Amino acid sequence: MGKFNGVLLTSDFDNTLIYTEDALRTGVPVPPLPAENRAALEYFMAEGGRFAIATGRALAAFIKYAGQVPMNTPGVVCNGAALYDFAKGEYLETAMLDGCVRQRAQAVLDRFPGAAVEAYHIDNVIHAVHPNEITRQHEHLTKVGVTEAPSLLEVPLPLGKLLFEAEHETLEAVKRYLAEQGWAEDYELIFSGRTLLEMTAKGANKGGMVRRLAARLGISMEHVYCAGDEANDLSMLRIAAEGFAPANCVPLVRESGATIVADARQGALADVVGILDKRYS
Repeated sequence: MGKFNGVLLTSDFDNTLIYTEDALRTGVPVPPLPAENRAALEYFMAEGGRFAIATGRALAAFIKYAGQVPMNTPGVVCNGAALYDFAKGEYLETAMLDGCVRQRAQAVLDRFPGAAVEAYHIDNVIHAVHPNEITRQHEHLTKVGVTEAPSLLEVPLPLGKLLFEAEHETLEAVKRYLAEQGWAEDYELIFSGRTLLEMTAKGANKGGMVRRLAARLGISMEHVYCAGDEANDLSMLRIAAEGFAPANCVPLVRESGATIVADARQGALADVVGILDKRYS
């Protein structure tokens, strides 16, 4: 038995495990997994640790990168709306949006015509309504083309997540509008970037699904560690025995009390494993 037996480490993908911001903003290729992260994770798993990805991406937007990431446990996808077993190729748990969400989100698009929305179907089809420049940037990042629809009412259910795409000020207004309509309390509304606002079912967040994963693995929360850089990572950073954040994290994460490690471009996960290596020596 290795030193990390009974330990679970989960990490966000974009800008934590791999720095993808330049690819999103400028269209350059997504870089490979940093060599120091790969070596550290392989060592962690060889010593009995369990490593899982916990990404805001839907499965369709992550699956092409999954082969780059050394993992030995199911992963959290769709910002906590699903738990997926990559080895078996199947969903283990899902938390879908309610049947009202299409009408409500379409009302948002009617109120804010400059906003776009991506709708993530459980069968790994991504529909887009009012796609904009941010949508196209996101397509480049995920390597998945969207299927355009004239209205959310024509997008089939079930949906795991909606992703609103607009400038930050518009998305803040979208959040206020949803609150004014009395709808916000029915969903998780979390920024995963300044131009990306996630909508998932109430309670469907990374923290909740990491708890479920730990329970499935029989691992105590006292030995669960999480790493992430954005507001949508806070739910798992807060429930972890210790939360870690790369130096490039947003101010909200930095102010949350997370332990700051190396920048995502410089092997943030290698730093995390190094800290755990001393803790479990």
